[in-house]
Amino acid sequence: MSLEPTLHRDYYLSTDAFAREKERIFCDQWFCVSREEEVLDPGNYLLLDLAGESLLLVRSREGTLYAYYNVCRHRGSQLVLGVEAKPCKDGQDGPKACLGATGATGTFASGIKCPYHAWTYNLDGSLRTAPFLEDGDDFRREDLPLHRVAVSSWGGFVFLKLSPGNGGTLAEQLGAAPERVKRYPLGELRTARRIRYEVSANWKVILENYNECYHCGPVHPELCRVVPAFRERGGMDLDWERGVPHREGAWTFTMSGSTTRQPFPGLDQDELTRHKGELLYPNFMLSLSADHAAAFTLWPHSPGRTTVLCDFLFHPDEMARPGFDPMDAVEFWDITNRQDWVICESVQRGMGSRVFTQGFYAPMERQSLDIRRYLEESLGRPRSK
Repeated sequence: MSLEPTLHRDYYLSTDAFAREKERIFCDQWFCVSREEEVLDPGNYLLLDLAGESLLLVRSREGTLYAYYNVCRHRGSQLVLGVEAKPCKDGQDGPKACLGATGATGTFASGIKCPYHAWTYNLDGSLRTAPFLEDGDDFRREDLPLHRVAVSSWGGFVFLKLSPGNGGTLAEQLGAAPERVKRYPLGELRTARRIRYEVSANWKVILENYNECYHCGPVHPELCRVVPAFRERGGMDLDWERGVPHREGAWTFTMSGSTTRQPFPGLDQDELTRHKGELLYPNFMLSLSADHAAAFTLWPHSPGRTTVLCDFLFHPDEMARPGFDPMDAVEFWDITNRQDWVICESVQRGMGSRVFTQGFYAPMERQSLDIRRYLEESLGRPRSK
């Protein structure tokens, strides 16, 4: 069995490589940033930090989603200053379990007012007022809207594109994924819990780890008790498109492999008994059980630091039932996630050794080869030697 080389270590450690990724990937491709429910009502906003760029996602009075750079056109002041998350809906302390944990959330009462000189913008980004200035030859309000960011949605997830004029549509970037998961009612689901993880590893290390299960036997004993097939030949024979089979009698990702929640309506027979997953470059991982979804967004900060937000999504009918408790799924995933982050951080540290230049993909890791092809399309031919 042949071994394929991984990317050169510079793709995981170099600040220059990270700067190229920011311009050609994070700012030039559709980047998953939130659920629509986080900005559900007119005037709601969410402050985001995407690779060092401060952004505002806003719901207009007419219900349209807009996104802007958090920069006033007058002198460059940030329009929203705060970065504290709002209190958790379920009363828990701290932002880690809150919607809006990416930044400040709130509601604009009438418009977006700059705190510096009170220039005020409508929710559609147009400049409404500039105190003591009247339209004339040197000043026209229509020439000074907020710097807009492209917005698109799929399955209740919101994606932003910082360079609206470059590249294709969100549908083109998602490819065949929406068709593969079309029976899951993603747009109807709601977030019952969020966990925020700070991972000392490159964003690509996390994606490569998600895209193979060669590591599942050594790293995830609890997961392998629910899906014994992960231990078999390093997961080489798994049919990822059809979904991975649970052990006999199990059908979801909990410690017991079952739950009192009902499966999503409309799933086919495989989806009622198998687990599906999608990796959508550059920053979105989606894992689908019959009764819940775990949605991961990656927020790269530097070559060796990434925030991962994990949202646990359930059908609102189940959430409305007396005694609804998501913790059987949340606790199972939290154990699995933390095992992954420990090993990803180990990989990041190991790649920093003077003896490491590059590694190798075993045949059962062939899905992780996608990262090489993806970077070639995004940045040019990756260096592998």
